[in-house]
Amino acid sequence: MLKDILLHPVFISLIVISIAFGLKAIVDKLAQQRAEKKQLDVRNTSHNIKHFINFVMMLLLLSTWAAEIQNFALSIAAFAVAIVIATREFIQCVIGFFYLVTTRPFKIGDWIQVGDYFGEVVETDWIKTTLHEIDINTYQFSRKTVYIPNNKLITTPIKNLNFSKRYVTHHFMIVRKESLNPYSIYETLSNKAKHYCEDFIDVACRYNSVIERKLDAQISGPEPQIHFGTTEIGEFKASFTLFCPIEKALDIEHKLTKDFMTLWYKELSKQSAKT
Repeated sequence: MLKDILLHPVFISLIVISIAFGLKAIVDKLAQQRAEKKQLDVRNTSHNIKHFINFVMMLLLLSTWAAEIQNFALSIAAFAVAIVIATREFIQCVIGFFYLVTTRPFKIGDWIQVGDYFGEVVETDWIKTTLHEIDINTYQFSRKTVYIPNNKLITTPIKNLNFSKRYVTHHFMIVRKESLNPYSIYETLSNKAKHYCEDFIDVACRYNSVIERKLDAQISGPEPQIHFGTTEIGEFKASFTLFCPIEKALDIEHKLTKDFMTLWYKELSKQSAKT
């Protein structure tokens, strides 16, 4: 009687599940201790170990229930087909997880864009990928969590923005309606931009070179760039491109906007005085 209970699939399954959850709890605790002691981000390693534990647990459960599953499948084959159709989204999510594991388009801690969503990857599991959403215009966390089904990651382009975690190619524009020759302020404005970037220009050059080597392509920077042009309706447009630390991007934008407006209205006053 006792032997039958010990060998029953339900009892074995409970043992396997308990051991698996216990191991994952130990992994979490050890990872937290190592992160606090070594000051390292071990989230990616911790998640990989837990995924392996889940995989082994699933294999053991399948082997435990193999005979019952086989008998069940043979007896209700038509119903099994209906189940597959009904759970195809779930199956696609699992396939999407294996796609992520094999292709490695990103890892825990990377910044990515999936469709219209930007965020930092904080967790991946069999069904979904979890992001902490980021406002791409301000480079700040929006305090929202985005859950993306893994099947979406197969059909939707994934942009890895991990290079933007430290330095970013920041673009912004200023549009004016007044008619004025802007090139009289170009040199002064360009010198202002270079002045705001001189504190980090050496590091920016090295970081820019690293990105170009990894991408095997030329990218803008590290020198700030200013281009004058017009909009589709003929209004004046000044376009700025900065390669700068992400935490300084908005501050430099505000300074250059202030400088531009000061110089613009100064030239506009001169023009009005002449007329």
